[in-house]
Amino acid sequence: MWSPWRIVGEALLSVAFGLLGAGLAALDHGGAVRIAAAGLAIAALSLLRRTLPTTVLLVTAVGSVLFGGLAPLVLVAAWSAGRRIDGVGKAVGTFALAYVLNLGLAVVQALPHLSLPRLVFDVLWPLVAIIAPGLAGRHRSQHHTLADTLREYDAQQQRERAMIAGQARARERQRIAQDMHDSLGHQLVLISVHAGALEVDRELTGRQREAVGVLREASVAAMHELREVVQVMRDSMEAPHEDPRTTPGVAAAAAEDTTALSRGVAGIEGLVGTSRSAGAAVELRHSGEPCPLPPTAGHAAYRIVQEGLTNAHKHAPGAPITVELRYEPDSLVVEVANGPATGTTDDGRGVVSGGQGLTGLGERTRLIGGMVHAGPTADGGFRLAGVLPYTSPEGGVPSPAPGNVATTFVDPTGAFWQQTPGDSLDEGGPVMNGNGLKELAKAMSRKNGSGVAIGCGMAVLIPLLLVIGAVGVGGYVLLNKAEKARIEPKQYDAVKVGQSEAEIRKQLPKENSFVTDGLEMGAPPVPKGAKCLSLTSTEPSSNPDMEPVFRFCFKDGKLIEKKSFEVEN
Repeated sequence: MWSPWRIVGEALLSVAFGLLGAGLAALDHGGAVRIAAAGLAIAALSLLRRTLPTTVLLVTAVGSVLFGGLAPLVLVAAWSAGRRIDGVGKAVGTFALAYVLNLGLAVVQALPHLSLPRLVFDVLWPLVAIIAPGLAGRHRSQHHTLADTLREYDAQQQRERAMIAGQARARERQRIAQDMHDSLGHQLVLISVHAGALEVDRELTGRQREAVGVLREASVAAMHELREVVQVMRDSMEAPHEDPRTTPGVAAAAAEDTTALSRGVAGIEGLVGTSRSAGAAVELRHSGEPCPLPPTAGHAAYRIVQEGLTNAHKHAPGAPITVELRYEPDSLVVEVANGPATGTTDDGRGVVSGGQGLTGLGERTRLIGGMVHAGPTADGGFRLAGVLPYTSPEGGVPSPAPGNVATTFVDPTGAFWQQTPGDSLDEGGPVMNGNGLKELAKAMSRKNGSGVAIGCGMAVLIPLLLVIGAVGVGGYVLLNKAEKARIEPKQYDAVKVGQSEAEIRKQLPKENSFVTDGLEMGAPPVPKGAKCLSLTSTEPSSNPDMEPVFRFCFKDGKLIEKKSFEVEN
């Protein structure tokens, strides 16, 4: 489909060619019908040159010989045909036929008074008006085709690289999953077995047996979670072409929620109860009207509380802990705060912390459009808080009302949809990379240096040929009109004084003031009351500086005088 500007441009170009053709027809003393027909025909050919390039080229090549008003359209028709004719053989045959028809018809029309200058002009004119624009159009078409091919090749390379990178990530996830299952899983099984054996030891007190039971349940729960994480990583290996916006972060969270729905907001009370059974002083608070959360947000809330309790147990044992769930208008605020440690902790040899928990929470909450903040409190404790929106990014997070930025707790700079990279890993997303295209273009330019030289030469040659073509069009029109204003000496001899003016004018060509202007200078005086017709001779004078002229003077509808004389050329 053409753009509106393209349609307007084509219409204006067709109107311009039609008016130019009509103007040339008017200069040739054509009637109103001929002028209108010439303008409409040329405008129609201009519009059809893109749809029927071969036909329009042949018609204009032949018609320009019979009617000079088609000469300007030949240049544009040849350009369009060079760009749109498919196949080298077909293009060569079409342009060769157009050249031969134009040259042959021009030579036949000039017979029997074909001169050497006229023959040279007839040979060169179709080269400039037909062959040169056709070559330029062909070069432009091949340039565009090459650019499109480079883009397609670059896009294919980008897709292949993305697929290879995705497969490498999937294999790495598979390896990590296997290592986790073999090493960490083994250690958790040993903890669970030993805790179970210790739980039935008769020497333990009730308090100790209860603590060992909590340890065993925690190890069993950790085993279940480990199996789910390993399963998620293996599933991502089996389906590596999922939407990258949901792989592995959102897809992993969704898969965990489908297999562990209990680890949402409803499971937070269980975490608090477990910590209390371990001897920690934990307080759970609720505020606001509870709202339903997406599974991913509910699981993120569960993980925030779990991470906060774990950090409090490790780094501030014995400190009071407060867990608060605050339902705001557009998001859930989860906060875990602990006071300073009540006793001295060990030297750190029994606490293993790599700092990955908070990093993982930040990534998890950003994937669902939320945010996490962690830092010390004024009384020397520690606070972990997360803001989780009620609507997941897939469903569209509602934008805050203008001028009411305080109604939301979600940091827009950390939102998932603003963190997603522009290039997608699937085949349907944008994969174009300008760097790859530049590299391909440089490589091809090194291999095809002659092609660059040809392109530069065409850039200089095409404007020059257009100028030559414009001069040629004007020269062709002038030469054509000059030929029509000439008669042979035998035609002059056949005319007799006393013949009817109407009869004589039918035998002679029409006078063209543009061509015959100046022939009266140095001519014999015109009879009184007579109207004369001056024409040049087809035979040159013996003096190269003189031009032979035949003059016919009419009065009262009769030829009263005819004279042959020479004027300065």
